[in-house]
Amino acid sequence: MTNSTCTTEHPAGPRAGRREWTALGVLMLPLLLVSMDVSVLYFAVPAISADLEPSGTQQLWIFDIYAFVLAGLLMTMGSLGDRIGRRRLLLGGAVAFGAASLVAAYADSAETLIAARAVLGIGGATLMPSTMALIRTMFTDSAQRAKAIGLWSGVMTAGVALGSVMSGVLVEYFWWGSVFLVNLPAMALLLVLGPILLPESRDPAPGRFDWPSVPLSMAAVLPVIYGLKELTADGPHVEYVVSITVGLLFAALFVHRQRTAANPMISPALFRGPGFAPAVVLNLVSAFGMMGSAYFTTQYLQSVLGKSALEAALWALLPSVPIGMAAPLATSLVQKGVDRAHVVTAGFAIAAAGYALLALAGTDSMWLVLTACGVLASGIVMVLSQMTDLAMGAAPAERAGSASSLLETGTEFGGALGMAVLGSIGTAVYRHEMPSSAPAPARETLGGALAVAGQLPGRTGDALAVAAREAFTSGMQGAAVAGAVVLTGAAVAATATLKRVRVK
Repeated sequence: MTNSTCTTEHPAGPRAGRREWTALGVLMLPLLLVSMDVSVLYFAVPAISADLEPSGTQQLWIFDIYAFVLAGLLMTMGSLGDRIGRRRLLLGGAVAFGAASLVAAYADSAETLIAARAVLGIGGATLMPSTMALIRTMFTDSAQRAKAIGLWSGVMTAGVALGSVMSGVLVEYFWWGSVFLVNLPAMALLLVLGPILLPESRDPAPGRFDWPSVPLSMAAVLPVIYGLKELTADGPHVEYVVSITVGLLFAALFVHRQRTAANPMISPALFRGPGFAPAVVLNLVSAFGMMGSAYFTTQYLQSVLGKSALEAALWALLPSVPIGMAAPLATSLVQKGVDRAHVVTAGFAIAAAGYALLALAGTDSMWLVLTACGVLASGIVMVLSQMTDLAMGAAPAERAGSASSLLETGTEFGGALGMAVLGSIGTAVYRHEMPSSAPAPARETLGGALAVAGQLPGRTGDALAVAAREAFTSGMQGAAVAGAVVLTGAAVAATATLKRVRVK
Protein backbone atom coordinates (compact mmCIF):
# COMPACT_ATOMS: atom_id res chain seq x y z
CA MET A 1 0.00 0.00 0.00
CA THR A 2 1.41 3.37 -1.01
CA ASN A 3 1.57 6.41 1.21
CA SER A 4 -1.21 8.05 -0.80
CA THR A 5 -3.65 5.32 0.14
CA CYS A 6 -6.04 6.13 2.99
CA THR A 7 -7.30 3.20 5.02
CA THR A 8 -9.93 3.12 7.73
CA GLU A 9 -9.93 -0.01 9.84
CA HIS A 10 -13.19 -0.84 11.62
CA PRO A 11 -13.06 -3.71 14.09
CA ALA A 12 -14.61 -6.83 12.64
CA GLY A 13 -17.81 -7.58 14.48
CA PRO A 14 -19.67 -10.87 14.89
CA ARG A 15 -21.22 -12.32 11.77
CA ALA A 16 -24.95 -11.85 11.34
CA GLY A 17 -27.18 -14.89 11.68
CA ARG A 18 -30.68 -15.90 10.67
CA ARG A 19 -32.25 -13.30 12.94
CA GLU A 20 -30.42 -10.40 11.26
CA TRP A 21 -31.16 -11.61 7.74
CA THR A 22 -34.83 -12.04 8.64
CA ALA A 23 -34.78 -8.53 10.06
CA LEU A 24 -33.30 -7.31 6.77
CA GLY A 25 -36.31 -8.78 4.96
CA VAL A 26 -38.57 -6.83 7.31
CA LEU A 27 -36.62 -3.62 6.58
CA MET A 28 -37.06 -4.11 2.85
CA LEU A 29 -40.83 -3.65 3.20
CA PRO A 30 -40.82 0.04 4.14
CA LEU A 31 -37.96 0.73 1.73
CA LEU A 32 -39.89 -0.82 -1.16
CA LEU A 33 -43.05 1.11 -0.34
CA VAL A 34 -41.30 4.45 0.14
CA SER A 35 -39.57 4.13 -3.24
CA MET A 36 -42.77 2.94 -4.90
CA ASP A 37 -44.68 5.95 -3.60
CA VAL A 38 -42.51 8.20 -5.77
CA SER A 39 -44.17 6.78 -8.88
CA VAL A 40 -47.37 5.21 -7.57
CA LEU A 41 -49.57 8.06 -8.81
CA TYR A 42 -48.42 7.88 -12.45
CA PHE A 43 -51.60 6.16 -13.60
CA ALA A 44 -53.89 7.14 -10.73
CA VAL A 45 -53.85 10.88 -11.48
CA PRO A 46 -56.59 10.75 -14.18
CA ALA A 47 -58.94 8.88 -11.85
CA ILE A 48 -58.13 11.23 -8.98
CA SER A 49 -58.75 14.23 -11.22
CA ALA A 50 -62.13 12.89 -12.29
CA ASP A 51 -63.17 12.17 -8.70
CA LEU A 52 -61.76 15.11 -6.71
CA GLU A 53 -61.65 17.71 -9.52
CA PRO A 54 -58.42 19.40 -8.36
CA SER A 55 -57.20 22.60 -9.98
CA GLY A 56 -54.08 22.44 -12.14
CA THR A 57 -51.94 23.68 -9.25
CA GLN A 58 -53.52 21.23 -6.81
CA GLN A 59 -52.87 18.34 -9.22
CA LEU A 60 -49.19 19.27 -9.37
CA TRP A 61 -48.97 19.37 -5.59
CA ILE A 62 -50.74 16.02 -5.24
CA PHE A 63 -48.03 14.52 -7.39
CA ASP A 64 -44.95 16.45 -6.18
CA ILE A 65 -45.40 17.24 -2.50
CA TYR A 66 -44.39 13.72 -1.40
CA ALA A 67 -40.96 13.99 -3.02
CA PHE A 68 -40.47 17.58 -1.84
CA VAL A 69 -41.20 16.81 1.81
CA LEU A 70 -39.17 13.60 1.65
CA ALA A 71 -36.11 15.39 0.26
CA GLY A 72 -36.44 18.33 2.64
CA LEU A 73 -36.57 16.24 5.82
CA LEU A 74 -34.06 13.46 5.12
CA MET A 75 -31.15 15.15 6.91
CA THR A 76 -33.31 16.15 9.86
CA MET A 77 -34.70 12.65 10.32
CA GLY A 78 -31.34 10.96 9.88
CA SER A 79 -29.84 13.12 12.62
CA LEU A 80 -32.91 12.69 14.82
CA GLY A 81 -32.66 8.91 14.52
CA ASP A 82 -29.05 9.01 15.68
CA ARG A 83 -30.26 10.80 18.82
CA ILE A 84 -33.55 9.16 19.80
CA GLY A 85 -32.93 5.70 18.33
CA ARG A 86 -33.26 4.44 14.75
CA ARG A 87 -35.76 1.70 15.56
CA ARG A 88 -37.94 4.13 17.49
CA LEU A 89 -37.90 6.57 14.59
CA LEU A 90 -38.56 3.79 12.09
CA LEU A 91 -41.60 2.51 13.97
CA GLY A 92 -42.93 6.02 14.51
CA GLY A 93 -42.52 6.67 10.80
CA ALA A 94 -44.38 3.44 10.02
CA VAL A 95 -47.34 4.62 12.10
CA ALA A 96 -47.38 7.98 10.30
CA PHE A 97 -46.97 6.34 6.89
CA GLY A 98 -49.77 3.88 7.52
CA ALA A 99 -52.17 6.47 8.93
CA ALA A 100 -51.49 8.88 6.07
CA SER A 101 -52.01 6.07 3.54
CA LEU A 102 -55.44 5.38 5.03
CA VAL A 103 -56.39 9.07 4.91
CA ALA A 104 -55.11 9.39 1.32
CA ALA A 105 -57.07 6.33 0.18
CA TYR A 106 -60.38 7.82 1.33
CA ALA A 107 -59.64 11.50 0.75
CA ASP A 108 -62.75 13.39 -0.33
CA SER A 109 -61.02 16.57 -1.45
CA ALA A 110 -57.82 17.63 -3.17
CA GLU A 111 -56.72 19.50 -0.03
CA THR A 112 -57.05 16.36 2.11
CA LEU A 113 -55.08 14.29 -0.39
CA ILE A 114 -52.30 16.90 -0.58
CA ALA A 115 -52.06 16.97 3.22
CA ALA A 116 -51.97 13.17 3.38
CA ARG A 117 -49.23 13.03 0.72
CA ALA A 118 -47.23 15.54 2.77
CA VAL A 119 -47.49 13.31 5.85
CA LEU A 120 -46.46 10.35 3.68
CA GLY A 121 -43.36 12.33 2.79
CA ILE A 122 -42.62 12.93 6.48
CA GLY A 123 -43.02 9.20 7.16
CA GLY A 124 -40.84 8.33 4.19
CA ALA A 125 -38.11 10.67 5.44
CA THR A 126 -38.01 8.75 8.73
CA LEU A 127 -38.04 5.31 7.09
CA MET A 128 -35.28 5.62 4.47
CA PRO A 129 -32.29 6.70 6.62
CA SER A 130 -33.45 4.47 9.48
CA THR A 131 -33.37 1.34 7.33
CA MET A 132 -29.81 1.99 6.17
CA ALA A 133 -28.61 2.97 9.65
CA LEU A 134 -30.06 -0.23 11.11
CA ILE A 135 -28.31 -2.28 8.41
CA ARG A 136 -25.05 -0.61 9.47
CA THR A 137 -25.81 -1.64 13.05
CA MET A 138 -26.92 -5.23 12.38
CA PHE A 139 -24.23 -6.18 9.87
CA THR A 140 -20.88 -5.43 11.48
CA ASP A 141 -19.01 -7.89 9.27
CA SER A 142 -17.95 -5.91 6.18
CA ALA A 143 -18.65 -8.71 3.69
CA GLN A 144 -22.14 -9.32 5.02
CA ARG A 145 -22.83 -5.59 5.21
CA ALA A 146 -21.86 -5.22 1.55
CA LYS A 147 -24.33 -7.98 0.56
CA ALA A 148 -27.09 -6.40 2.64
CA ILE A 149 -26.46 -2.98 1.11
CA GLY A 150 -26.49 -4.51 -2.37
CA LEU A 151 -29.96 -5.88 -1.66
CA TRP A 152 -31.01 -2.49 -0.26
CA SER A 153 -29.85 -0.73 -3.45
CA GLY A 154 -31.63 -3.20 -5.73
CA VAL A 155 -34.92 -2.98 -3.81
CA MET A 156 -34.84 0.82 -3.77
CA THR A 157 -34.21 1.03 -7.53
CA ALA A 158 -36.79 -1.62 -8.38
CA GLY A 159 -39.42 0.06 -6.21
CA VAL A 160 -39.64 3.12 -8.45
CA ALA A 161 -40.30 0.91 -11.49
CA LEU A 162 -42.78 -1.32 -9.66
CA GLY A 163 -44.73 1.64 -8.29
CA SER A 164 -45.98 2.78 -11.69
CA VAL A 165 -46.92 -0.74 -12.78
CA MET A 166 -48.75 -1.49 -9.56
CA SER A 167 -50.57 1.82 -9.93
CA GLY A 168 -51.73 0.89 -13.43
CA VAL A 169 -52.93 -2.57 -12.42
CA LEU A 170 -54.78 -1.41 -9.29
CA VAL A 171 -56.49 1.50 -11.03
CA GLU A 172 -57.49 -0.86 -13.84
CA TYR A 173 -59.40 -3.17 -11.46
CA PHE A 174 -60.11 -1.10 -8.32
CA TRP A 175 -60.55 2.56 -7.37
CA TRP A 176 -57.64 5.00 -7.12
CA GLY A 177 -57.47 4.81 -3.33
CA SER A 178 -56.26 1.21 -3.56
CA VAL A 179 -52.77 2.44 -4.52
CA PHE A 180 -52.45 3.75 -0.96
CA LEU A 181 -54.14 0.87 0.88
CA VAL A 182 -51.42 -1.59 -0.21
CA ASN A 183 -49.13 0.19 2.25
CA LEU A 184 -51.14 -0.88 5.28
CA PRO A 185 -50.33 -4.64 5.51
CA ALA A 186 -46.59 -4.00 5.12
CA MET A 187 -46.57 -1.27 7.77
CA ALA A 188 -48.61 -3.47 10.13
CA LEU A 189 -46.11 -6.31 9.65
CA LEU A 190 -43.23 -3.91 10.36
CA LEU A 191 -44.90 -2.69 13.56
CA VAL A 192 -45.40 -6.30 14.75
CA LEU A 193 -42.01 -7.76 13.80
CA GLY A 194 -39.85 -4.65 14.16
CA PRO A 195 -39.76 -4.57 17.98
CA ILE A 196 -38.92 -8.29 18.00
CA LEU A 197 -36.25 -8.49 15.31
CA LEU A 198 -34.70 -5.02 15.03
CA PRO A 199 -32.13 -3.85 17.56
CA GLU A 200 -32.30 -0.34 18.96
CA SER A 201 -29.27 1.81 18.22
CA ARG A 202 -28.35 5.43 18.73
CA ASP A 203 -25.41 7.73 19.22
CA PRO A 204 -24.40 7.26 22.90
CA ALA A 205 -23.26 10.90 23.19
CA PRO A 206 -25.18 12.94 20.61
CA GLY A 207 -25.25 16.30 22.34
CA ARG A 208 -28.17 18.72 22.05
CA PHE A 209 -30.24 18.66 18.87
CA ASP A 210 -29.45 21.69 16.69
CA TRP A 211 -32.94 23.01 15.96
CA PRO A 212 -31.83 26.02 13.84
CA SER A 213 -30.35 23.56 11.34
CA VAL A 214 -33.80 22.12 10.59
CA PRO A 215 -35.26 25.16 8.75
CA LEU A 216 -31.84 25.88 7.22
CA SER A 217 -31.61 22.38 5.74
CA MET A 218 -35.14 22.56 4.35
CA ALA A 219 -34.54 26.04 2.94
CA ALA A 220 -31.41 24.70 1.25
CA VAL A 221 -32.98 21.57 -0.26
CA LEU A 222 -36.54 22.48 -1.21
CA PRO A 223 -35.95 25.58 -3.42
CA VAL A 224 -33.23 23.79 -5.39
CA ILE A 225 -35.30 20.64 -5.93
CA TYR A 226 -38.33 22.73 -6.88
CA GLY A 227 -36.37 24.94 -9.29
CA LEU A 228 -34.70 22.00 -11.01
CA LYS A 229 -37.99 20.13 -11.44
CA GLU A 230 -39.79 23.15 -12.85
CA LEU A 231 -36.90 24.00 -15.19
CA THR A 232 -37.39 20.57 -16.73
CA ALA A 233 -41.13 21.06 -17.15
CA ASP A 234 -41.39 24.72 -18.17
CA GLY A 235 -37.95 25.84 -19.28
CA PRO A 236 -35.59 28.49 -17.89
CA HIS A 237 -37.98 31.00 -16.32
CA VAL A 238 -36.58 33.65 -13.99
CA GLU A 239 -38.51 32.45 -10.93
CA TYR A 240 -36.98 28.97 -11.16
CA VAL A 241 -33.45 30.34 -11.45
CA VAL A 242 -34.16 32.58 -8.44
CA SER A 243 -35.48 29.56 -6.51
CA ILE A 244 -32.28 27.61 -7.16
CA THR A 245 -30.13 30.60 -6.24
CA VAL A 246 -32.00 31.12 -2.95
CA GLY A 247 -31.60 27.44 -2.13
CA LEU A 248 -27.86 27.56 -2.79
CA LEU A 249 -27.52 30.62 -0.52
CA PHE A 250 -29.29 28.77 2.28
CA ALA A 251 -27.07 25.75 1.57
CA ALA A 252 -24.04 27.95 2.21
CA LEU A 253 -25.61 29.11 5.49
CA PHE A 254 -26.38 25.52 6.44
CA VAL A 255 -22.78 24.45 5.80
CA HIS A 256 -21.51 27.41 7.86
CA ARG A 257 -23.84 26.42 10.69
CA GLN A 258 -22.56 22.82 10.66
CA ARG A 259 -18.97 24.03 10.82
CA THR A 260 -19.52 26.42 13.72
CA ALA A 261 -22.28 24.88 15.87
CA ALA A 262 -21.27 23.06 19.04
CA ASN A 263 -23.54 20.10 18.20
CA PRO A 264 -24.23 20.28 14.45
CA MET A 265 -26.98 18.28 12.79
CA ILE A 266 -24.46 16.87 10.29
CA SER A 267 -21.00 16.53 11.76
CA PRO A 268 -18.25 17.80 9.42
CA ALA A 269 -16.16 14.90 10.74
CA LEU A 270 -18.17 12.60 8.46
CA PHE A 271 -16.49 14.15 5.43
CA ARG A 272 -13.06 13.54 6.90
CA GLY A 273 -13.67 9.80 6.81
CA PRO A 274 -11.69 8.29 3.91
CA GLY A 275 -14.01 7.67 0.99
CA PHE A 276 -17.12 9.32 2.41
CA ALA A 277 -17.04 12.55 0.39
CA PRO A 278 -16.22 10.81 -2.94
CA ALA A 279 -19.01 8.31 -2.24
CA VAL A 280 -21.58 11.08 -1.75
CA VAL A 281 -20.52 12.87 -4.94
CA LEU A 282 -20.35 9.75 -7.12
CA ASN A 283 -23.70 8.60 -5.71
CA LEU A 284 -25.17 11.95 -6.80
CA VAL A 285 -23.77 11.49 -10.32
CA SER A 286 -25.31 8.01 -10.45
CA ALA A 287 -28.74 9.44 -9.66
CA PHE A 288 -28.13 12.09 -12.34
CA GLY A 289 -27.66 9.35 -14.93
CA MET A 290 -30.58 7.22 -13.79
CA MET A 291 -33.27 9.92 -13.62
CA GLY A 292 -31.98 11.77 -16.67
CA SER A 293 -32.73 8.76 -18.85
CA ALA A 294 -36.12 8.09 -17.24
CA TYR A 295 -37.33 11.51 -18.38
CA PHE A 296 -37.05 10.41 -22.02
CA THR A 297 -37.75 6.70 -22.05
CA THR A 298 -41.21 6.90 -20.49
CA GLN A 299 -42.27 9.52 -23.05
CA TYR A 300 -40.65 7.54 -25.86
CA LEU A 301 -42.65 4.40 -25.09
CA GLN A 302 -45.96 6.26 -24.85
CA SER A 303 -45.76 9.22 -27.24
CA VAL A 304 -43.31 8.00 -29.89
CA LEU A 305 -44.23 4.30 -30.02
CA GLY A 306 -47.88 4.90 -29.12
CA LYS A 307 -48.12 2.46 -26.21
CA SER A 308 -50.85 2.92 -23.63
CA ALA A 309 -49.74 4.02 -20.17
CA LEU A 310 -50.11 0.53 -18.72
CA GLU A 311 -48.42 -1.11 -21.73
CA ALA A 312 -45.51 1.31 -21.40
CA ALA A 313 -45.16 0.57 -17.70
CA LEU A 314 -45.17 -3.18 -18.29
CA TRP A 315 -42.56 -2.93 -21.05
CA ALA A 316 -40.49 -0.68 -18.79
CA LEU A 317 -40.24 -3.55 -16.30
CA LEU A 318 -37.95 -5.50 -18.65
CA PRO A 319 -34.87 -3.37 -17.94
CA SER A 320 -35.40 -4.07 -14.24
CA VAL A 321 -34.51 -7.76 -14.72
CA PRO A 322 -30.72 -7.31 -14.93
CA ILE A 323 -30.80 -4.78 -12.07
CA GLY A 324 -31.39 -7.62 -9.61
CA MET A 325 -28.07 -9.20 -10.63
CA ALA A 326 -25.96 -6.04 -10.90
CA ALA A 327 -25.50 -5.19 -7.21
CA PRO A 328 -24.71 -8.78 -6.08
CA LEU A 329 -22.23 -9.08 -8.97
CA ALA A 330 -20.45 -5.88 -7.95
CA THR A 331 -20.33 -7.01 -4.32
CA SER A 332 -19.01 -10.44 -5.29
CA LEU A 333 -16.24 -8.95 -7.41
CA VAL A 334 -15.05 -6.68 -4.60
CA GLN A 335 -15.12 -9.52 -2.10
CA LYS A 336 -13.06 -11.69 -4.46
CA GLY A 337 -10.31 -9.11 -4.47
CA VAL A 338 -11.16 -6.86 -7.39
CA ASP A 339 -10.33 -3.27 -6.50
CA ARG A 340 -13.49 -1.32 -5.68
CA ALA A 341 -12.24 1.55 -7.85
CA HIS A 342 -12.17 -0.78 -10.85
CA VAL A 343 -15.69 -2.08 -10.15
CA VAL A 344 -17.12 1.43 -9.81
CA THR A 345 -15.27 2.59 -12.92
CA ALA A 346 -16.70 -0.40 -14.80
CA GLY A 347 -20.18 0.46 -13.51
CA PHE A 348 -19.95 4.00 -14.83
CA ALA A 349 -18.52 2.72 -18.12
CA ILE A 350 -21.40 0.25 -18.51
CA ALA A 351 -23.90 3.02 -17.75
CA ALA A 352 -22.19 5.27 -20.31
CA ALA A 353 -22.48 2.45 -22.85
CA GLY A 354 -26.21 2.34 -22.11
CA TYR A 355 -26.47 6.02 -22.99
CA ALA A 356 -24.42 5.38 -26.13
CA LEU A 357 -26.94 2.74 -27.20
CA LEU A 358 -29.78 5.15 -26.48
CA ALA A 359 -28.13 7.70 -28.78
CA LEU A 360 -28.57 5.21 -31.65
CA ALA A 361 -32.35 4.89 -31.22
CA GLY A 362 -34.74 5.87 -33.99
CA THR A 363 -38.48 6.41 -33.89
CA ASP A 364 -39.16 2.64 -34.01
CA SER A 365 -36.46 1.18 -31.77
CA MET A 366 -38.29 -0.23 -28.76
CA TRP A 367 -35.94 -3.16 -28.17
CA LEU A 368 -32.85 -0.99 -28.55
CA VAL A 369 -34.25 1.53 -26.07
CA LEU A 370 -35.20 -1.19 -23.56
CA THR A 371 -31.76 -2.78 -23.91
CA ALA A 372 -30.10 0.59 -23.42
CA CYS A 373 -32.16 1.19 -20.28
CA GLY A 374 -31.21 -2.23 -18.90
CA VAL A 375 -27.50 -1.66 -19.54
CA LEU A 376 -27.65 1.85 -18.09
CA ALA A 377 -29.55 0.82 -14.95
CA SER A 378 -27.28 -2.16 -14.32
CA GLY A 379 -24.18 0.02 -14.40
CA ILE A 380 -25.78 2.62 -12.14
CA VAL A 381 -26.87 0.05 -9.55
CA MET A 382 -23.32 -1.37 -9.47
CA VAL A 383 -22.10 2.12 -8.57
CA LEU A 384 -24.90 2.84 -6.09
CA SER A 385 -24.34 -0.35 -4.13
CA GLN A 386 -20.59 0.22 -3.87
CA MET A 387 -20.83 3.91 -3.00
CA THR A 388 -23.43 3.22 -0.32
CA ASP A 389 -21.26 0.48 1.17
CA LEU A 390 -18.16 2.72 1.01
CA ALA A 391 -19.92 5.64 2.71
CA MET A 392 -21.53 3.54 5.43
CA GLY A 393 -18.29 1.68 6.06
CA ALA A 394 -16.39 4.94 6.43
CA ALA A 395 -18.99 6.50 8.75
CA PRO A 396 -18.91 5.73 12.48
CA ALA A 397 -21.81 3.54 13.57
CA GLU A 398 -23.09 6.25 15.93
CA ARG A 399 -23.58 8.59 12.95
CA ALA A 400 -25.06 6.03 10.56
CA GLY A 401 -28.40 7.86 10.32
CA SER A 402 -26.76 11.16 9.36
CA ALA A 403 -24.51 9.41 6.84
CA SER A 404 -27.43 7.62 5.22
CA SER A 405 -29.51 10.80 5.05
CA LEU A 406 -26.68 12.66 3.29
CA LEU A 407 -26.41 9.92 0.68
CA GLU A 408 -30.15 9.94 0.07
CA THR A 409 -30.35 13.74 -0.07
CA GLY A 410 -27.58 13.62 -2.67
CA THR A 411 -29.64 11.09 -4.61
CA GLU A 412 -32.61 13.47 -4.64
CA PHE A 413 -30.40 16.34 -5.83
CA GLY A 414 -28.76 14.19 -8.50
CA GLY A 415 -32.07 12.92 -9.85
CA ALA A 416 -33.54 16.42 -10.09
CA LEU A 417 -30.33 17.73 -11.68
CA GLY A 418 -30.28 14.92 -14.23
CA MET A 419 -33.84 15.58 -15.29
CA ALA A 420 -33.19 19.34 -15.48
CA VAL A 421 -29.90 19.23 -17.42
CA LEU A 422 -30.59 16.35 -19.80
CA GLY A 423 -34.24 17.35 -20.11
CA SER A 424 -33.21 20.88 -21.09
CA ILE A 425 -30.79 19.53 -23.70
CA GLY A 426 -33.47 17.31 -25.16
CA THR A 427 -36.00 20.15 -25.20
CA ALA A 428 -33.55 22.51 -26.91
CA VAL A 429 -32.84 19.97 -29.65
CA TYR A 430 -36.56 19.26 -30.03
CA ARG A 431 -37.39 22.93 -30.53
CA HIS A 432 -34.51 23.36 -32.98
CA GLU A 433 -35.64 20.36 -35.06
CA MET A 434 -39.31 21.29 -35.20
CA PRO A 435 -40.40 23.22 -38.33
CA SER A 436 -40.73 26.94 -37.71
CA SER A 437 -44.12 26.81 -39.42
CA ALA A 438 -45.53 24.48 -36.72
CA PRO A 439 -48.02 25.99 -34.24
CA ALA A 440 -46.44 27.35 -31.04
CA PRO A 441 -47.74 24.57 -28.72
CA ALA A 442 -46.31 21.97 -31.10
CA ARG A 443 -42.86 23.56 -30.90
CA GLU A 444 -42.85 23.42 -27.11
CA THR A 445 -43.36 19.72 -26.27
CA LEU A 446 -44.08 16.42 -27.96
CA GLY A 447 -47.34 16.14 -26.03
CA GLY A 448 -48.40 19.56 -27.29
CA ALA A 449 -47.51 18.60 -30.85
CA LEU A 450 -49.54 15.39 -30.74
CA ALA A 451 -52.52 17.26 -29.28
CA VAL A 452 -52.37 19.83 -32.09
CA ALA A 453 -51.86 17.09 -34.70
CA GLY A 454 -55.02 15.36 -33.52
CA GLN A 455 -57.02 18.49 -34.34
CA LEU A 456 -55.60 18.93 -37.84
CA PRO A 457 -57.08 17.25 -40.90
CA GLY A 458 -55.61 14.12 -42.52
CA ARG A 459 -52.08 14.31 -43.86
CA THR A 460 -51.38 17.68 -42.24
CA GLY A 461 -51.88 16.25 -38.77
CA ASP A 462 -49.98 13.07 -39.62
CA ALA A 463 -47.03 15.06 -40.96
CA LEU A 464 -46.88 17.19 -37.81
CA ALA A 465 -46.99 14.10 -35.57
CA VAL A 466 -44.20 12.42 -37.55
CA ALA A 467 -42.04 15.55 -37.39
CA ALA A 468 -42.62 15.88 -33.63
CA ARG A 469 -41.71 12.25 -32.96
CA GLU A 470 -38.54 12.58 -35.01
CA ALA A 471 -37.63 15.82 -33.24
CA PHE A 472 -38.20 14.25 -29.81
CA THR A 473 -36.06 11.27 -30.76
CA SER A 474 -33.31 13.63 -31.90
CA GLY A 475 -33.56 15.40 -28.54
CA MET A 476 -33.28 12.08 -26.73
CA GLN A 477 -30.20 11.25 -28.79
CA GLY A 478 -28.58 14.58 -27.91
CA ALA A 479 -29.31 14.14 -24.21
CA ALA A 480 -27.97 10.56 -24.38
CA VAL A 481 -24.68 11.80 -25.81
CA ALA A 482 -24.43 14.33 -22.97
CA GLY A 483 -25.25 11.63 -20.43
CA ALA A 484 -22.57 9.34 -21.87
CA VAL A 485 -20.02 12.15 -21.59
CA VAL A 486 -20.94 12.86 -17.95
CA LEU A 487 -20.76 9.19 -16.94
CA THR A 488 -17.50 8.67 -18.79
CA GLY A 489 -16.08 11.61 -16.85
CA ALA A 490 -17.40 10.02 -13.66
CA ALA A 491 -15.60 6.78 -14.55
CA VAL A 492 -12.32 8.69 -14.86
CA ALA A 493 -12.98 10.54 -11.59
CA ALA A 494 -13.78 7.27 -9.80
CA THR A 495 -10.50 5.77 -10.91
CA ALA A 496 -8.58 8.82 -9.74
CA THR A 497 -10.24 9.18 -6.32
CA LEU A 498 -11.18 5.69 -5.18
CA LYS A 499 -7.83 4.01 -5.86
CA ARG A 500 -6.47 5.94 -2.85
CA VAL A 501 -9.23 4.74 -0.52
CA ARG A 502 -9.46 1.47 1.33
CA VAL A 503 -12.28 1.01 3.85
CA LYS A 504 -12.52 -2.32 5.59
